[in-house]
Amino acid sequence: MSGNSDTWPSNPGEAPRVPSIPMSDANLGRNGEPTIGNLVKDATASASTLVRAEIKLAKTELVQEAKKAGAGSGMMIVAAALLLYASLFFFVFLGFLLAVWLPTWAAFGIVFLLLLVVSIILIIVGYMFLKKLKAPEKTIESVNELATVIPGRQQAPTGGMAHPQIPPARDPMHR
Repeated sequence: MSGNSDTWPSNPGEAPRVPSIPMSDANLGRNGEPTIGNLVKDATASASTLVRAEIKLAKTELVQEAKKAGAGSGMMIVAAALLLYASLFFFVFLGFLLAVWLPTWAAFGIVFLLLLVVSIILIIVGYMFLKKLKAPEKTIESVNELATVIPGRQQAPTGGMAHPQIPPARDPMHR
C-alpha cells in the first residue's frame, strides 16, 4: 500500500475536482480570431479603465494644488486684514500730522476727502476694466468644433446627435 491511502478516496468519483486549463483561448471564436463581442467588451473595459485612471490622476493633482492654493489664499487674506488695520493707523497718523499746521477737524476732513477721492477713482477704473470683458470666444468655437472631431458625433438632421453606425455582423455559417 502507498503511504497516503488514508487521505485519498478509494472511489475515483469522490476524488476532489481540479479545474482544467483550457487548451484554447476562451476569447477567440471558431476560426481563431477574437469575436466582435469580445473586441467590443475589451475596448469598453480599456476605455473605462483609461477614463477612470485619468480622472483619478486629475483628482490627485487638483487636490494637491487646491491644498497649496488654500494655504496661499489663507495667508493672503490674513495679510490683507493686517494691511487694512495698518492703513487705519496710517490715516490717523496723517490726520494728526496735518493737525500740526491746521485745526484738527480740518486735518481729518482733508484725510477723509483724500480717501473719498481715491475710492471714487478706483471704482471708475474698476468699472472700465469690467466693461471691457468679453466672452471666451476661442473656447466657445473650440467646443462647437468638437462635434466634428469626434467620430460618430455629427449633427443629425433632427437636431440631436447621430448614433454611431455599428458594422453588420458576419454570418458564422458563411465563410
